[in-house]
Amino acid sequence: MKVAEVRELDVTQLEQRLADTRRELFNLRFQHATGQLENTGQIKEVRKNIARILTVLNQKQQENG
Repeated sequence: MKVAEVRELDVTQLEQRLADTRRELFNLRFQHATGQLENTGQIKEVRKNIARILTVLNQKQQENG
């Protein structure tokens, strides 16, 4: 997910995407703990996506008041 894609979303869509991404991170961590995850780099990428979403979400909330 690129920052440009994230910036196009509104606040409610960002909050929904954040919840989905956090759920995905939880599932990846569970798979990693049980030895089912083959590509451990996915965890890093999902964490960065969460950071991107939170950054844009905070910027939009500060702009609105």
